[in-house]
Amino acid sequence: MLKRRMVVSLLWRKVGIVQSRGFVHTNVVGDAKVAIECFNAWDADEIILLNVERDDASMQAFLTLAEFVSYHCFLPLAVGGWVTDLARACNFVKFGADKVVINTAGFRRPALFRDVSDVLGAQAVVASIDVRQREDGDYRVYLDRGRQETDLTPEAAAELAAAHGAGEIYITSIDRDGSLQGYDIDLVRRVSAATELPTIAFGGVGCWQHLEEGLLAGADAVAAGNIFHFTEQSTRKAKNFLRSTALPIR
Repeated sequence: MLKRRMVVSLLWRKVGIVQSRGFVHTNVVGDAKVAIECFNAWDADEIILLNVERDDASMQAFLTLAEFVSYHCFLPLAVGGWVTDLARACNFVKFGADKVVINTAGFRRPALFRDVSDVLGAQAVVASIDVRQREDGDYRVYLDRGRQETDLTPEAAAELAAAHGAGEIYITSIDRDGSLQGYDIDLVRRVSAATELPTIAFGGVGCWQHLEEGLLAGADAVAAGNIFHFTEQSTRKAKNFLRSTALPIR
C-alpha cells in the first residue's frame, strides 16, 4: 500500500508568504526563504509553492525565488502560478522544481496538460482545481484565482486533466480556504473517486485531526498552509499525529 503524504502549501506574493481566507490574502506571514529552511527540517513530505499575484508581471521575481527555493529545498518541490504555456512550465523545472502546478490555462486549453506531460512526464504535472459550492449544494470549478465560474464540476475537471496527461490532482475548496473548519469531505471524496490519479486535498485545516479526515476521505496527500506558520515544529507535530493513526504515513 502506498504511504500517504503531508504537504506544505506556500502562497507567495511580492510581499512574501501570505495567509489566505476564501482566496483573499489577508496578511503576510513570513519570508519564503525562512519558511523553506524550517520546513526542510520539520518532517514535511513535499512543498507546493504558488505565485498568487493577480497578474503575471511578477513572473521574473517568482522565478528567481523558485530557483533559490529549489536549491535550498531538500523535499520534492511543486511550483505553479501563471503557467500559461510549455515554456513557462519548462522554466520552472529548469530552475529546479520537480513538478509544475497548472490551473487556469490548463482548463481553458486542456492541450497544455498534454504538452507539458509529453515533455516533462505525467509525474511532473499537477492539475490544480479550485471549487466553490453553490446554494443548491452542487459544486463548480472556478478559474482566474477564484474569480471566474465555469460549467465544470470538480469530477469533470479531474477527468479532463487526467485524459490530457496530468499525473496528480490538487483540489482546493475556496469556501473552506482559511476557515479552520476542515476539508470539504464530500468534495474530497468525489474528486478522489473520479480518477485513478493521486489527489492532494487543500483548504480549511484547523487542527491535526482534519488531516486524518482528509486521508480517510480518499486523498492520497493532505496539504495545509496557514496552520503550519504559527507553531514551532508544526509539520513535525502534524506528522507525529498522523503516525499515531492507523493510516500508512511516510
